[in-house]
Amino acid sequence: MSALAAGSLARRELVRFFRQRSRLIGALGTPLIFWTLVGSGFGYLAYLFPGTLVQIVLFASIFSTISIIEDRREGFLQGVLVAPVSRSAVVLGKVLGGTAIALVQGALFLLLAPAVGIRPSVPDLLATLGILAAVAFGLTGLGVALAWRFDSIQGFHAIMNLFLIPLWLLSGAVFPPDRAAGWVKAAMVANPLTYGVSALRRSLTGEGPALPVSLAVVGAFGLATFLLAVASARRR
Repeated sequence: MSALAAGSLARRELVRFFRQRSRLIGALGTPLIFWTLVGSGFGYLAYLFPGTLVQIVLFASIFSTISIIEDRREGFLQGVLVAPVSRSAVVLGKVLGGTAIALVQGALFLLLAPAVGIRPSVPDLLATLGILAAVAFGLTGLGVALAWRFDSIQGFHAIMNLFLIPLWLLSGAVFPPDRAAGWVKAAMVANPLTYGVSALRRSLTGEGPALPVSLAVVGAFGLATFLLAVASARRR
């Protein structure tokens, strides 16, 4: 029952997404423009590519969770919560739906990799998709945990924009940690997105630290945010 409910909710998120093409354009358009203008201006399109991938997944994952606020307003969420289904299954469905949406958008951007000289092998490409899915899972879990506490879409947007931009900038997406000031470097080391960017850079270009540590942090981040989302859903 719980597995069926989670799968149904995830499918519903995907159907809703593909019916709203403006979401796809908005989520891909902004990072693509940023990557093109900033990367071309400073001459490091290839370096910025993994970070732009994370930016796409970040915005797609978080903003897919706005559906929680919409579902609450429409009464759909209340109907789901009174059904004989565990809260963890409801959260899992929402998180898996958001993860799938983010992965689709990240995969579309990956098609541009050869344009900047990034040509990963098939195993590396599969590893990249796996890393993207893990990062998206963690970020969607974070979005669900926060969206569950909001009644206003405008308020959710405001808090997310204030929170997400610094989170992404301090991930090594734009500049490497070893060139940052001391306090900035410390913040980057503590930022779980830093390890997502490092893992993607490794799988796509072979540069950066080894994968095991980065993957362990990304996995722990996903588990932590999922448990946080479940805890938020279990509150009244």
